[in-house]
Amino acid sequence: MQTASTQHSLAVPTRRDILYGFGAGIGSLALTSLLNADSPPQADSSQPTKAHHPPRAKRCIFLMMEGGPSHLDTFDPKPELNKRHLQEFTRSGKEQSAMSSGKRYFVKSPFEFKQAGECGADISTEFEHLQTCVDDICFYRGAYVESVNHPTACYHVNTGNRFGGDPALGAWVTYGLGTENQNLPGFVVLPRTSYPQGGAGNWSNGFFPAQYQGTPLRAAGSPILDLNPPTRINRDRQRENLDLLASLNREHLAIRRGRTELDARLNSYELAYRMQAEVPEVLDFNTESESTLQMYGIDQPKTETFGRKCLLARRLIEKGVRFVQVYSGNWDSHDYIHRAHGSLINAVDKPIAALLKDLKQRGLLKDTLVVCCGEFGRTPDNGQRSGGKSYGRDHNANAMAMWFAGGGTKAGHTIGATDEIGGKAVECAHHIRDVHVTLLHLLGLDDNRLTFYHAGRFKQLSQFGGQVINELLG
Repeated sequence: MQTASTQHSLAVPTRRDILYGFGAGIGSLALTSLLNADSPPQADSSQPTKAHHPPRAKRCIFLMMEGGPSHLDTFDPKPELNKRHLQEFTRSGKEQSAMSSGKRYFVKSPFEFKQAGECGADISTEFEHLQTCVDDICFYRGAYVESVNHPTACYHVNTGNRFGGDPALGAWVTYGLGTENQNLPGFVVLPRTSYPQGGAGNWSNGFFPAQYQGTPLRAAGSPILDLNPPTRINRDRQRENLDLLASLNREHLAIRRGRTELDARLNSYELAYRMQAEVPEVLDFNTESESTLQMYGIDQPKTETFGRKCLLARRLIEKGVRFVQVYSGNWDSHDYIHRAHGSLINAVDKPIAALLKDLKQRGLLKDTLVVCCGEFGRTPDNGQRSGGKSYGRDHNANAMAMWFAGGGTKAGHTIGATDEIGGKAVECAHHIRDVHVTLLHLLGLDDNRLTFYHAGRFKQLSQFGGQVINELLG
């Protein structure tokens, strides 16, 4: 796919200008997913394209636990920490950050663990529901990143670049594969009310044309503004208005060849019109059974918010959306980790388990890749906070919690390992770029061939290459 021409990347700033000025309603959402009439590598991004090799997954749901969930308190128990609990020591020398230096003490997990399922996977007993799904999950303990700062680490996991400005993982996937539904964006984001650190740059189109940017649905109120046209305008009148506008604009465009901005705006109007017809059905949970709503926890205040996101993610991929990212947070538990992590686990446990079971019973899990991770892990020790009475953990880029389900991954296995106190990945250890390369591989894409010409060179998600983690493949 190294056929991208420089003319496409030159059009990006102008389209971005249009995007910013187009408003906050359905028109602006449609403009982020324009029909790709002139951008590589395919003729039309609304149509699925041929992968580089036979894919194991057709689509991806990425569960982003923003804030840095602790692997030591979720899926990677360390009995050694029970022995060292509250043992004090002083750390000096080259540290990851100022917060991890000076006087420290080890912290055991406040949670109990069990070996669940036929595979005997280690999992915190707080995951009452997810422990029933472990035979469908591949737990990976070998991933690591480079930054302990939230914004740069979020960018790193989401875009491959710690400093932002590059296309998000979902943008690369839709750039390579397109979408299977012409009436919906190919890359949809379900954020929290407060955006993650780094903001919308976490689902940016970067140097791609604007149509590859993730389309966020609002966490509160109507997911999309201006979704329904005014009551005084019916669909026939709206269609007539669009046809007249298109006719006038095409006359204007005919004598101004090369003005791709206007062509992009025409396409955005058409997509917005089609979204008004299809999106309400996707957002309407009234078609779901009462048992399904209860399974996702939508009938309970604690799980309702994340449950709705997980159910919506399933409905979106059923409609052909290629990549859906779902956010949870804030997992940044420096203090009172029992209370903080315990509350967050209880909020996501039932919805995530429901998502996996729902996908499986519908026959979708086998070719839907589900990924769950944060931007980094947490340390086995903590500084002296709150007089030493508040047990928590600091940021840790050397080890993190991550798991996969479906989409050709090795179900019912735990791959890799951290050291005896969980401070560092030591077995099957791989940089996050290799995780990205593996995700693309499962979706039928080759990171070395999925490139885009920008700033004088062909760029790729991994930045400068990586390797597939074969141990994760089923």
